[in-house]
Amino acid sequence: MSKNASSEKIILGIDPGTTIMGFGLIKIENKQMSFIQMNELQLKKYDDHYIKLKLIFERTIELIDTHHPDEIAIEAPFFGKNVQSMLKLGRAQGVAMAAGLSRQIPITEYLPKKIKMAITGNGNASKEQVAKMLQSLLKLKTLPKNLDSTDGLAAAVCHFYNSGRPEIGKSYTGWEAFVKQNPKKIK
Repeated sequence: MSKNASSEKIILGIDPGTTIMGFGLIKIENKQMSFIQMNELQLKKYDDHYIKLKLIFERTIELIDTHHPDEIAIEAPFFGKNVQSMLKLGRAQGVAMAAGLSRQIPITEYLPKKIKMAITGNGNASKEQVAKMLQSLLKLKTLPKNLDSTDGLAAAVCHFYNSGRPEIGKSYTGWEAFVKQNPKKIK
């Protein structure tokens, strides 16, 4: 199936986490958005942080190889008080990004406030408000028990709403682009 870049596109949205990784996929056809899938990767039962990172990488690769997304939108870690939690979250995000970059898929990061703003018009909206708005926008019959998958879906929808606009967030098309844009992170 050959895709015409202007008329059809698939976006994978990821809400990275070391307890639950939420994700959602949407299809854009003739500037219309439709729902493909949302789910979550449950990681609670694993004690080993490195096993969790491996599973995040493998699940992201599996999603890419199954659905062939054209772009990935990922929720950027927010700054919290617990440095250990932030480090773990950053690693989870990095592993998901590495999976996308290994398949040459452009990635854009969005801050949680930006995603909430794009979906609800309120950067301080609750997870429940975001989920309800997505349910309405994408005509979803039911919402999942945990809202991590709707957070992943929200990242994809946010990316669709922001595509074509300049300065939408940090984007990387591959390792070379990442290195060029982040010289201080490379030693």
